[in-house]
Amino acid sequence: MLQNWRSYLAELLGTMFLMILAVGTAIFSQDFVATGLAFGLALIAIIYVIGPISGGHVNPAVSLAFLLKRKLSLKDFGFYVVAQFIGAALGGLMLFGLIHMAGGVPASIDMGYMGSQFYSGLGGSGYAWGIIAGLLVEIVLTFVFVLAIIAFVRKEELKKFAPILIGLVLVLVHFVGMNLTGTSVNPARSFGSAIFGGTTALQQVWVFLVGPMIGGALAALASMFIFCEKKEAPATVEQK
Repeated sequence: MLQNWRSYLAELLGTMFLMILAVGTAIFSQDFVATGLAFGLALIAIIYVIGPISGGHVNPAVSLAFLLKRKLSLKDFGFYVVAQFIGAALGGLMLFGLIHMAGGVPASIDMGYMGSQFYSGLGGSGYAWGIIAGLLVEIVLTFVFVLAIIAFVRKEELKKFAPILIGLVLVLVHFVGMNLTGTSVNPARSFGSAIFGGTTALQQVWVFLVGPMIGGALAALASMFIFCEKKEAPATVEQK
């Protein structure tokens, strides 16, 4: 049943490291540029390390897109998502421990505690984004991000450089979204922050679970028309 356990473990560890390296930068630096670069650079490194094992999704929205494109089986998709959420929770727990070992979070950055995202202007942005606006921001940004991933990995000649290109797109996505919702585009990452981020983060996290999944699904559907792809039989992890 778990013949692809190495792939699931790779996704778990990759998502955990994304939390520690990228969300950790968001928490401790409180700098938008540093945070955007951290997410991109961390993802580049993670994909190069675990990409040959699992594809280096570390994001349920990406996994959903590959499921819809029949590049990932339903069983593998389920285990990928579970692994990603567990990895994000473990990464969040480690950051939570580091914060309290360091004496807690300064009062000046309380609303950014644990790197959580917010749609009501509580993330330090000053923008009074509502539910619909926050949801649309996450759908659009995830759509762009996942569509770029699909474009980069579909051509054999681009695959060598795909991790770098994907990481750079994630940097740009963060530059756009950091002042709006804090930027999620990754439900697991948002979950890992929210469970340790306090009541408000938990109340608002559903937007950052639903929005990216919709964006990822739309990107998969759009790619079938944009790239004129033919339907393929579902693939297992070993076939990717």
